[in-house]
Amino acid sequence: MYNCALLKFKDIVRKDGHLTPIEEKIDVPFKIKRIYYITGVAQKSARGFHSHRKLQQALICLHGSLKIRIKNPNEEEIINLNDPSVGLYIGPLVWREMFDFSKGSVLLVVASEHYSEEDYIRDYNLYLNEAKKIFQANPADDSKI
Repeated sequence: MYNCALLKFKDIVRKDGHLTPIEEKIDVPFKIKRIYYITGVAQKSARGFHSHRKLQQALICLHGSLKIRIKNPNEEEIINLNDPSVGLYIGPLVWREMFDFSKGSVLLVVASEHYSEEDYIRDYNLYLNEAKKIFQANPADDSKI
């Protein structure tokens, strides 16, 4: 999908466990300015339902599993995150909905910008109006990030 990609992180496995490093501009395609995590989501709950104008993110499920629906005006895809060595890159103007959280799941988010409410688009119709301009200029055929 245009402006989205799965990221495979280095998984260093030793007899005493796993170590997965994530470095800006190496493992994620942006400079990291913010990190947060989401925990304690009820299994029937859903989160997200927004897009960002500028923000880039990498979403990594550190424990358990969850699904993420990503959309643009031309495409829709559901990604299952259940491996802490795999992340989902989401670029600007991609709608996201997170759901089907397993009990005890932990979602880590690495972001390219500091929090700014002005960067959020929370109304889906407004999102479509803004995103159509970008995605018409960048057809989904074989374009990636």
